[in-house]
Amino acid sequence: MDIVVGALVKSKAGRDKGRLFIVLQLLDEQFVTIADGDLRKIESPKKKKKKHLQVTSTILQGFIDKKEQNAPNLNAELRKMIISVANEND
Repeated sequence: MDIVVGALVKSKAGRDKGRLFIVLQLLDEQFVTIADGDLRKIESPKKKKKKHLQVTSTILQGFIDKKEQNAPNLNAELRKMIISVANEND
């Protein structure tokens, strides 16, 4: 599965290993920017290699809709989206 903007991904490497993030931007073939609204805020996203991310089957449509409308995505909303998906999968 390809990594797309709004996809929920899990870090496979680094000190954030095991954490869930949302893909904010595709930079090139190797890198994306990710944020979770907690450890990594939207204002200062993490640049991460795609090979260090495990793609889940979840696409956060609420995040994509707000981005298309140029409405600000808040860190608190990002955390809520990630927590709700994590709780559904438990």
